[in-house]
Amino acid sequence: MNAIFGIPTQALFGQLLIGLINGSFYALLSLGLAVIFGLLNIINFAHGALYMMGAFGAYFLLTKFGIGYWWALLISPLAVGLIGVAIERLMLARLYKLDPLYGLLLTFGLALIIQGLFHNEYGSSGMSYPVPQALQGAKDVGFMFLPIYRGWVIAVSLVVCFGVWFLIEKTKLGSYLRAATENPGLVQAFGVNVPRMITLTYGFGVALAALAGVMAAPIYQVNPLMGADLIIVVFAVVVIGGMGSIMGSIVTGFGLGVIEGLTKVFYPQASNTAIFIIMVIVLMFRPAGLFGQR
Repeated sequence: MNAIFGIPTQALFGQLLIGLINGSFYALLSLGLAVIFGLLNIINFAHGALYMMGAFGAYFLLTKFGIGYWWALLISPLAVGLIGVAIERLMLARLYKLDPLYGLLLTFGLALIIQGLFHNEYGSSGMSYPVPQALQGAKDVGFMFLPIYRGWVIAVSLVVCFGVWFLIEKTKLGSYLRAATENPGLVQAFGVNVPRMITLTYGFGVALAALAGVMAAPIYQVNPLMGADLIIVVFAVVVIGGMGSIMGSIVTGFGLGVIEGLTKVFYPQASNTAIFIIMVIVLMFRPAGLFGQR
C-alpha cells in the first residue's frame, strides 16, 4: 500500500475529503454570516439555529408531505429565508440605531429559544435523512472511492459561494448593496428602497444557512444541536477571513476544512483546536483578518 510521510494514501485522501466536506459547510455558513455582517453590521448568532431549521425543513417535507431532497433544496431555504425576513422586520429593524451588541444579544437569545423548542420536541438524538437515489454510491477515482453525494456537496458549495461573490462584487445590485451600507440616504435618493433591500439581504443570508442545513442532512443526522456544534467554528472562520469579507469567508472556510482534515491525520490530538490556534495567530498579526480591511 502506498504511503505519504508514513500515512497510507487512502487514509490521507479520505481525511482530505472529509476536510473538504466540512470546509464546504464552513464556507456556506460563514458566507451567510459575512453577507449579513458586511451589509447590515449584524453579528447573527442565530445562524446556527437557522442552519438546523433548514435540515429540519427537509426532514419535515419528506416525512410529513413525501417531498424529497431535490424540492427540499428549494423549499426549505425559501421558508427559512421568509422566517429570517420576519425576524429582521419585527425585531432587528428596531435595533439598527443602537450599539451592534444589542443585535448580537438578540440573535443569541433567538438561537437559544429556537434550539430549546426543537430540543424539547425532538430530544438530542439524531434522525436520519436518506441520500437521494441519484447521488447514492461511490466512484473510483484511482486513489480512493469518492462517495457521489460528498462530491456533489463540494461542487454545489463552490458554485453557490462564488456565485454569491460575483453577485455582490461584480454586479449593479451588489454595488447598490455595498453603497447602502455606507450612505443609505444617497442610495435612497436614487429610488432604491433601502429598508426592503436590507430585509431581503438578511433573508438571503439566512437562506444560505438553511441550504447548508439541507445538504448536511444526509451526511450528519438531523438533530436540534447540529447548529450549536458548528456555529463557534464558523465564527472563527469568519474572524480569520475578515469580518464581512465575502472572499475571505469562502477561501478560509475551504482552507480551514482541509487543514482540520490534515491535522486529524498527522496530529489528531490538535484537530479540535487547530482552527482556534490559527485564529489566535492571525489576530495577533492581522487583527482585521486575512482578507479584512481595518
